[in-house]
Amino acid sequence: MSVDRPLPVPRTAVPLGISDPVEKARAELKATLAAIEVKGNLPRRMGRAVDKGVARVREFRRTNPAGAAAAVVGAAAATGLVVWALVRAYTR
Repeated sequence: MSVDRPLPVPRTAVPLGISDPVEKARAELKATLAAIEVKGNLPRRMGRAVDKGVARVREFRRTNPAGAAAAVVGAAAATGLVVWALVRAYTR
C-alpha cells in the first residue's frame, strides 16, 4: 500500500526541499526557537518528569503493596531522623 502523503515533520526539524534561501532561513529559525522552547521550558519538563514518577510509583504500589508500605514507613522514619538530628544540633 503506497501513500504519497509527506511524513509529518517534528517542530524542531527543518523540512527538506526548501530551495528559497529566505524561506529556508525562516524554517531554520522556527525550528531553532522550537528546540529552545522544548529544552528551556523547565516547568513543563519537570511536570512531565513528575507525572512519569507518579505513574511509576502507582504501578509499583499496584504490583507490590507490601514494598510500597515499607517504602512509606522508611521515608517517614528517615524524615523523622533528619528532623530530630537538626533539632538536636540546634539545641546544643
